[in-house]
Amino acid sequence: MPPIDYEAEYDNRARVPEHPEIFARWQREAAAYREAARGAELGLRYGPSPRQTIDLFPAKDDDEMTPLALFIHGGWWRSLDPAMFSQAAAGPNARGVSVAVAGYDFCPQVSIATIIEQMRSACLFLWRKRRKRTFVYSHSAGGHLAACLLAQDWKAFASDAPADLVPAAYAISGVFDLAPLCHVSQNSDLRLDDAEARRVSPLYWKVPAGRTLDAVVGALESAEFLRQSKIIVADWGARGVATRYQEIAGANHFTVVDPLSDPASAMTRRVVQLAEMVAVR
Repeated sequence: MPPIDYEAEYDNRARVPEHPEIFARWQREAAAYREAARGAELGLRYGPSPRQTIDLFPAKDDDEMTPLALFIHGGWWRSLDPAMFSQAAAGPNARGVSVAVAGYDFCPQVSIATIIEQMRSACLFLWRKRRKRTFVYSHSAGGHLAACLLAQDWKAFASDAPADLVPAAYAISGVFDLAPLCHVSQNSDLRLDDAEARRVSPLYWKVPAGRTLDAVVGALESAEFLRQSKIIVADWGARGVATRYQEIAGANHFTVVDPLSDPASAMTRRVVQLAEMVAVR
């Protein structure tokens, strides 16, 4: 068997040459959604750096019973912006879920471990603001971060938070074993060695009982991206997590998130189902 070409497997922009047009469309859709959103709280600061912000899009008639979700964007922990993904709130908002869209600092200015800590801070900020458990949904590098947030005993970080602050996650095109990334050009920014890659890989973390993870991937994505979602579903499922694997037909690494803007899509319906499950815990 020939060796795996990790550079080709993990270079999504090369695999999808039309990605600049997709990114431009995302920016237009996100700007339009922010402009139309009523009651949105934009640029909430959850940490000291300029990128540590949250845009909060409340559902209509938001109250103490309204489910709360956090969306985390991708970009290899080193690019893109939460303002490109406001439309990811559109589908869940229309079906009664309030959505926070979070930003974070980038590698190489900070490490992946630091970004994980920032996302923990974002979740604790939302808890202290809303006093609600949070459902997390996410894309690409955000899928990694969602799994990290799921595999936490939150009492270890904040005595005022419930131990199951993030009981469920929906990870789209995530990377859960970071070892292959030691062999790609992006690692000049990620700065992973074998030991650090394993330390920040949620695949190997202990996951508290009672958690739920959906790992979803575009059917047109690389074999490695399909494998990443399959392995965490198999491994965590064997350890008692309620896991679910799904391939989205006809979708590549970028178009796979588009159904989130459609209230009627199967993806939005599943995200809403999980958010509602979290809200009634």
